[in-house]
Amino acid sequence: MQQLDSLDRNILSLLVENANTPYTEIGKKLFVSGGTIHVRMRKLKELGIVKGANLEIDYSKLGYDISAFLGIYLDKSALYKSVIKSLSEIPEIINAHYTTGNYSIFARIICKDTQHLRTVLYDKIQSIEGIQRTETFISLEENIRRPLKMVSDNEIETS
Repeated sequence: MQQLDSLDRNILSLLVENANTPYTEIGKKLFVSGGTIHVRMRKLKELGIVKGANLEIDYSKLGYDISAFLGIYLDKSALYKSVIKSLSEIPEIINAHYTTGNYSIFARIICKDTQHLRTVLYDKIQSIEGIQRTETFISLEENIRRPLKMVSDNEIETS
């Protein structure tokens, strides 16, 4: 694991709070130049610690009122790669994880309404070769969503 110094950790902490903070403002808060922040960020990206920038969208304001989690049972684990390739082509699936436990894959899908959810499940997901069956969990409300905040070499704190 790559060692980060306190400046790297402080930069990450500030950006976790607000990813839109200009490098010059971060530099002022940490008593270094904006150029130093830029160099450190480039290093963090090259190391794969920072991976791009994400835009958070409120899908419900775009008419997607159903957020659901989907446990996917595979016929055989060996089919994982082909199934995940097929799942990646379905735009309603916004993330998927290869998991231990009851399911081989656990995914999150966003749909406009229950009819749309039914169509995605039946016509798109359950028709994929290698998927034995699925179990759907509709989210009623998301109460906690937060990034992790770096504290020290061995600890992570939630903000």
